[in-house]
Amino acid sequence: MTGTEHLDDVIARLERAAEQLRSGELSPDAAATMVEDCAMLATQAAAELEQLSRAEASAPPPGQDSLL
Repeated sequence: MTGTEHLDDVIARLERAAEQLRSGELSPDAAATMVEDCAMLATQAAAELEQLSRAEASAPPPGQDSLL
């Protein structure tokens, strides 16, 4: 799974969790657990974005080759 695919997966999981939380059908304990899971997923997404941005920053611009 590439970085962007993993990020897309994390985003989809966060969206599903948000839908469940908005539905009001979860018990308070289940909602609290889901909020903790969402915090963990958000941390993963932030780390993935950081890694992707560093990889893009270190790559030479299109049409530019590195010097030997």
